[in-house]
Amino acid sequence: MTAVLAAQGLIKSFGDLIAVNGVSFEIAEGETFGLLGPNGAGKTTSISMVAGLLEPDNGTVHVAGTQIRTNSTNGRSDIGLVPQEIAIYPDLTATENLRFFGRLYDMPGETLDKRVEEVLEVIGLSERQDDLVSEFSGGMQRRLNIGIGLLHRPRLLILDEPTVGVDPQSRNAILESVEDLSGEGIAVLYTTHYMEEAERLCDRVAIIDEGVIKAEGTRRELVSLVGEKDRIRVTVTGDLVEVARVASELPAVHEASPADSGVDVLANDASSVLPELLSRVAATGANVTGVAVSEPNLEAVFLHLTGKALRD
Repeated sequence: MTAVLAAQGLIKSFGDLIAVNGVSFEIAEGETFGLLGPNGAGKTTSISMVAGLLEPDNGTVHVAGTQIRTNSTNGRSDIGLVPQEIAIYPDLTATENLRFFGRLYDMPGETLDKRVEEVLEVIGLSERQDDLVSEFSGGMQRRLNIGIGLLHRPRLLILDEPTVGVDPQSRNAILESVEDLSGEGIAVLYTTHYMEEAERLCDRVAIIDEGVIKAEGTRRELVSLVGEKDRIRVTVTGDLVEVARVASELPAVHEASPADSGVDVLANDASSVLPELLSRVAATGANVTGVAVSEPNLEAVFLHLTGKALRD
């Protein structure tokens, strides 16, 4: 797939501090790419260079084939940026905010009117469109911020820690909105220090720490770096020893052992193993009453690569 965003060898220093050191990654159309790392890892500096707000000391950024520079507006219309800090006008309504930013993008009247309605629906604010933003909760303001970034139909949407400081309900609404974007063909660059957000939303993740990308890939590819396996607990009534024996015969199963009212199975990929595993268990005459899968997560990968916890 052709890359919507191609960032190559980005370096940025502030005095003696090297904030970003050789960062490279690409994002394809319809792909959500996560930059996962703690505060101060270099995420915001990286996306500031991608968005053309900060000139790299070295390296290049291309969006939809156009090089992005701070001294040029070329390619900017292909980018939608949703910054950490909420950038909306509290003394305007939701609709007025969207219309204002739409005019900055030189969107014509009827096109803008239609797009405002569509965006309000996407971010779940249609019923509050005529209310002043000052009356909105923090989560609603962040959703409006995302709507502004989407308004002009960008090829690339950049979301910088969009759920920081919002309540759980608003956070889930924001995540659901982001999940829908890939279906619209938008390339999404998502920065976060929340491991569970990266696992839920991102097709690929780059783990960044101290300005350096330590590893990049799908969740499964990253987890393979630490050699951890999926753990499957099969709760059964029947001969646990026999169930463990037939489970251990599967090629992808590394270990199977009887446990309290069930069998614990260690396997490469639980989703591919389960159908055959359950079939073999049933063939022993055992009755399966429950299945629980525990997969290794990105927290373990981050600890393995950096020697510290994600939130340190």
